[in-house]
Amino acid sequence: MYFRNQVIGEYFADILVEEKIVLELKAVKTLLPEHQAQLINYLNASHLNAGLLINFAKKGLEIKRAYSR
Repeated sequence: MYFRNQVIGEYFADILVEEKIVLELKAVKTLLPEHQAQLINYLNASHLNAGLLINFAKKGLEIKRAYSR
């Protein structure tokens, strides 16, 4: 992970697709704004542009897209 262009630690994505898309997996009753903020922070820190927040706790999958700035 980077902060102001300096390495500050390591982050291991739940799933990284072709080193381009971060998949953040959850199993919660409802996705909260904090979950989306967490994914966006991971994208910004890893210098990646796109991510998916996937919730497995509902009957069908709940999926939200996120993009870094």
